[in-house]
Amino acid sequence: MNRRAFGFSAAASLALAGCSRTGSAARRFQFYEGPQVTSVVINKSSRKLYLLHYEEVLREYDVDLGFAPQGHKQFEGDGKTPEGTYVIDRRNPNSRYHLSVGISYPNVQDQTAAQAAGKKPGGEIFIHGQPNNPKERKRAARVSDWTAGCIAVSNDDIEEIYAMVQDGTTIALRP
Repeated sequence: MNRRAFGFSAAASLALAGCSRTGSAARRFQFYEGPQVTSVVINKSSRKLYLLHYEEVLREYDVDLGFAPQGHKQFEGDGKTPEGTYVIDRRNPNSRYHLSVGISYPNVQDQTAAQAAGKKPGGEIFIHGQPNNPKERKRAARVSDWTAGCIAVSNDDIEEIYAMVQDGTTIALRP
């Protein structure tokens, strides 16, 4: 193979590699142009997450919860997913779990209750995708309700949720 053909082949390979990375990023960060998501509702007992535009359900997703899902999260390490009304307050595109959207737990009541018991309320509660780490991903695939208190969805689902839900959106976590 002559230098010119080799150079052209190498340049084409690099260009295609660049396109595949761009395509992956484009898929990961979707664009949503539809009715505003006015609230998020999670029904823990049915393992469902709903995105709503007022009373209309826009999307429905299956979820996994904390490893001890029944009851309200009270303390750090209890494995429970919070119950109550919170707000989507942040997002993390570099999460350990594909993408993640943060929930404002703990609120003042959560902090007060934990402090009265002499414990920490915990925190860092997110709606997130599957683990990026292959070992953690295998474990998550084998076990339902595998998080430490978060709400887990598929990677495709978190990409859609990440695009549709804005910071400041109310989230109700029901038993």
